[in-house]
Amino acid sequence: MAQFRFIFALGIVVLAGCAKNAPPVASAPDSPVTKLAELPRPEAADVVHSSRTAFIGPFTELRVEVFNVPEMQRDIMTDGQGNFAFPLVGAVAAAGKTPDMIASEIRSKLIGRYVRDPQVTVNFKSPTSQLAIQSMSVTVDGQVNKAGSYPVVGRMTLMRAVALAGGTTEFAKLEDVVVFRDVGNKKYVGIYNLEGIRRGNYADPEIFPNDVVIVGDSPQRRMFKDILQTFPALLSPIILLAREV
Repeated sequence: MAQFRFIFALGIVVLAGCAKNAPPVASAPDSPVTKLAELPRPEAADVVHSSRTAFIGPFTELRVEVFNVPEMQRDIMTDGQGNFAFPLVGAVAAAGKTPDMIASEIRSKLIGRYVRDPQVTVNFKSPTSQLAIQSMSVTVDGQVNKAGSYPVVGRMTLMRAVALAGGTTEFAKLEDVVVFRDVGNKKYVGIYNLEGIRRGNYADPEIFPNDVVIVGDSPQRRMFKDILQTFPALLSPIILLAREV
C-alpha cells in the first residue's frame, strides 16, 4: 500500500510539472544578469559574420561531378525544400547538409551498382551562394527529433525552427526552451515556454541566423515512463483519476 501511495503521488507531481506555464524570460548571462522584455535583434554584422560550416538550403546552386562520368557532371539548383534529383540516385534531401555530406551520400548510392569506385564532388556553384547559406542558418539541438543546422529562409520563428528539426520528442521540457544569441560583443540567452506559445499565451519570438535553440529535457517524464513500464497494470487507473482532478 505504501508503494501504491508513493507512485500515485509521484504521478500527480509529474503531471503538474508538465502543466507548468512560466512566462518567457530573456537575459544576458554577463555579470550581473539583466532581465529583458525580449532578446535584442542582431546587428547586420552579427548576421553576416559567421565561422560555421556552410550548409545547403532551398534554391542553392550546386556543381555535382562524378569523375570520369561526363553524363554525371552537371549544375543543379535545389528546390524550395532544399531537395534535388540526380541520375541513378533519385531524390536527394540536401537541406541542412554540407556539400561533402551530399557527395558521400551520392557515392554510397552509386558504388558497386552503377560505378565501381565513384569519385564524387559537390561544391557551391558560386561564392555568393555559399556565403548566403553559411550566414543564414539556425542550429536546433536538445530534445528534438532531427537536431542540426537549418537554413533561415524568410521570417523564422521559434515554433518554425523546432518544426524544421522534426518537432519535440516525448521527453522534451517545453517550458525550458533556450535561445542563445550573439549581438555585438555580448551573448544573450532567452528562455521560452513553447507550450505557452502554442496555446497563444505568448508571442512566437523571431529567430535569426546564427541563433542556437536548445529544447530542454524532462527527467520527470523519463522517470514517469520508467514507472509505467514497470507497473503498467497498477498505474493505468491512477493516471485516469489524476487527469480528472
